Amino acid sequence: MKIFSNPQELKIYLKEIDKTVGFVPTMGALHEGHISLVKKAKEQNEVVVVSIFVNPTQFLKGEDFEKYPRKDEADKQICKLSGVDVLFFPQAEDIYTDDEVSLNAPRIRGFVLEGNSRPSHFDGVLTVVMKLLNIVNPTRAYFGKKDAQQLNLISLMVKQLFMSVEIVPVDTVREKDGLALSSRNVYLSSPQRKEALKIVSSLHSAGIMVSKNILNSELITNEMRKILAPLEISYVEILNRDFQKIEILEIGNSVILVEAKVGVTRLLDNIWL
Repeated sequence: MKIFSNPQELKIYLKEIDKTVGFVPTMGALHEGHISLVKKAKEQNEVVVVSIFVNPTQFLKGEDFEKYPRKDEADKQICKLSGVDVLFFPQAEDIYTDDEVSLNAPRIRGFVLEGNSRPSHFDGVLTVVMKLLNIVNPTRAYFGKKDAQQLNLISLMVKQLFMSVEIVPVDTVREKDGLALSSRNVYLSSPQRKEALKIVSSLHSAGIMVSKNILNSELITNEMRKILAPLEISYVEILNRDFQKIEILEIGNSVILVEAKVGVTRLLDNIWL
């Protein structure tokens, strides 16, 4: 496995190999969810590149940038054992300067749900993903469906800016108890982890209602809120896959999304129907 920190050196190396490239951008603290992205990338490409970069521009003031879990040596070993060909491990000064051109999230889709509670968060996400895609110039890039709004906005950016990369969504990986894998799960105490399972239960209940042909969005989300209580709920929404609110759930074109805080830990989850 080759390791690069300099963007230009990585660009030159990848240009010279002339092979299909699958790219998995991460913020480290790798887990089975990330490994599932790597596996999909290996299936579909000749070379797999993983980046590890805790991006400062997507954290708001007072958020957990300094405390965000960093496991650099373990992550390198996980990448090596997973068959990653190239690891891109830059520092902030390799990616950003003092006078930056940046992207703004779209005024509607970028400022609902997580974007509503974290204004400017998706500006930082889109800016760093654009930079990383331009550095790696991959054939395909892989993102988890758990971060559904992020996935939607990155796909929109690629489409609207006429980029040639194919964005590949990958299903959410869950722990044995059903909790969606997240680097932030390490923040949860044992009692908080049990509380976090209310998120899973609320989505399971929604799925049962849909299976019984109960498709009214308000009925479904009201029931979910009851199950989630007393967690601090940021949002419970049913949207179509263009991220527009819908009154009646459309099978094959809908996402049910939840964001809630367990203690001080913000957790996201969703189901695609």
